Amino acid sequence: MAETEKITINMNVVDLGQVDLLVEQGFYSNRTDFIKTAIRNQITSHSKVIEKVITDKAYLIGVTYYDRKTLEQVAENNKVLDIKVVGMLVLKEDIDVELVRKTIKSIQVFGVFKASPELKKALNQ
Repeated sequence: MAETEKITINMNVVDLGQVDLLVEQGFYSNRTDFIKTAIRNQITSHSKVIEKVITDKAYLIGVTYYDRKTLEQVAENNKVLDIKVVGMLVLKEDIDVELVRKTIKSIQVFGVFKASPELKKALNQ
């Protein structure tokens, strides 16, 4: 199962009351079930736009990991990465700032970006 990330939303009291009413009537098991269903429905309704952007801009989808070995190979090949991810990007703890500056030109993440504070600072994230 994919990793999850907790979010917090603010709702006005009338909307929240309507959600609670639908839960009480058995349409949803709880507030979270309602919110997840609403989010999935919106993602589905905009799926063509999402797919087009992902294809046109060459985004990686899912959980993407980079470790020291991978970035050292990038450096050996004299390449610099423009990383674009929809999901989660993880820069492993074995990567140092110098290697990041040498191998990563830019990072754009729609979702979650996990890296040490030093690496995030070096990448201005």
